[in-house]
Amino acid sequence: MRPVVDILIEEPRWQAVGLEVLAETAARAALADQGIGADGVEISLLACDDARIAVLNADFRGRPQPTNVLSWPSADRAAAVDGGRPRLPRPGSADMPAELGDIAIAWQTCAAEAEAQGKPLADHASHLVVHATLHLLGYDHIRDADAALMEAAEVRILATLGLANPYE
Repeated sequence: MRPVVDILIEEPRWQAVGLEVLAETAARAALADQGIGADGVEISLLACDDARIAVLNADFRGRPQPTNVLSWPSADRAAAVDGGRPRLPRPGSADMPAELGDIAIAWQTCAAEAEAQGKPLADHASHLVVHATLHLLGYDHIRDADAALMEAAEVRILATLGLANPYE
């Protein structure tokens, strides 16, 4: 089985969490929920620190501060109407997988959020990888009905991983 997530770990503390396995498991669960064959797609993930993600956030969103996770879809797949399903990508083959996009996740912000929420960092990171993978698939949470659709998908996917609803 070919990995779906191509991961670059810049912040070594991510290794103690087992981010490589965690990200692969979370991304595969999100893809399965959407009916997308994991062997025909690829996601790039940068596991970094707050300083690095702050630079990325400033460059791409004009917000020069750290955030927990960022995502860059390879194509605009958003639904035209609020609450509509995104236009999901067609997978490629195992030899030529479709590139879904890139994700960056920041150690310090994620660790602080997990601690503040009283949950294991691995659970919080799994949620953020599911969340970012859904963004790569065209989901968003800017409009109210889109947010409801995305959150419902997150809760459903996290349940398959044995993780609690993060919105309760």
